Amino acid sequence: MTADETQAQSKLISDAISKALDDGSVAVLVTLIDAMNDESGLAVGAKLLVNQSANRIGSLGASDLDDAVANQAQRFLSSRREAETFKVEAFAPELTQLSGASVLFERIEAEPRLVIAGAGHVGASLARLAGLVGYRVTLVDDRAEFVARELFASETDAVREAIGNGRGVSVAIVTRGHKQDEDCLRAAIAARPDYVGMIGSKRRTNFVLDKLREEGASEDQLKKVRAPIGLDIGAVSPEEVALAILAEIVGERRGGSGGPLSEWRRS
Repeated sequence: MTADETQAQSKLISDAISKALDDGSVAVLVTLIDAMNDESGLAVGAKLLVNQSANRIGSLGASDLDDAVANQAQRFLSSRREAETFKVEAFAPELTQLSGASVLFERIEAEPRLVIAGAGHVGASLARLAGLVGYRVTLVDDRAEFVARELFASETDAVREAIGNGRGVSVAIVTRGHKQDEDCLRAAIAARPDYVGMIGSKRRTNFVLDKLREEGASEDQLKKVRAPIGLDIGAVSPEEVALAILAEIVGERRGGSGGPLSEWRRS
């Protein structure tokens, strides 16, 4: 590959990464970090970008390696890891001529976003905690003393706007009453974020869900709502409730079970 071709390919990959981040989609950037020997004809530093639909941009220098890497990229995405290095023989033992070569897989994904409807004690605690673990937080409330009221036409408009296309977005509804819960949940499920949960007792949350069901919301949409929101950790204080909520959100994003890590010792 000539220098001009390499530069053009790098720009295509860079543009595709920017688009994936803007769209909230996920991709894998694979880089050849060790070719082992010159006979392979591969160049260290060669890159291949593979998105969720298995579309590719770039090349590692060999079509059979690109094919194998593209298949491994889908498995890597399912693992939810951020980065991992593989020997080629670990996922493509048939490529004996490339035995010993190494590739780096990196997840390309925008920072996770959390939309919090309700800026009371729990909402404020959740915003602080989520910010500490790397979430980009949008806090929505219709009370001027909690947020800058002039920023939003209404809570529901703000929730809908903040969710955008829903990819990489979690929504926590922790408002002060049935009406606010109902309005925000209606806006949230219509936007189809990755996660949506609502605070409240079983009675309160069922009341809101039944109301939306009567309005025609689909059962599939309603079943995805985590209500009451959060994991059962016996939380009492607003900070503990926020921790229980964020733990469930992270578990959903990372594919965790929510169970104790020591459970294997008891079986």
